[in-house]
Amino acid sequence: MVDQNPKSRLKPKQYASLKAEVAAPYRGLRQFFYIAFGASGSLGAFVFFFQVLAGRNVESALSSLALQVGIVALMIFLWRWERRRQSSKTGNS
Repeated sequence: MVDQNPKSRLKPKQYASLKAEVAAPYRGLRQFFYIAFGASGSLGAFVFFFQVLAGRNVESALSSLALQVGIVALMIFLWRWERRRQSSKTGNS
């Protein structure tokens, strides 16, 4: 007869890792995108800030700067929200 309990075939560390992945699928991939988009937004904000400071295309640069700052703020919010959800599931504060 085949053993139906998968825990007996897995090491405890492997089982915990699989259980965490089931609870939050693609968490690492999402965090990678948060970092990548946040870095991209930061670089864009840096460029548009200095365009505004130099006085070149101020109207379009200001709207682009606002968009880049919004992207960075959104990525920070999503990163913190993900961390809060993860810590609340594990019981940490």
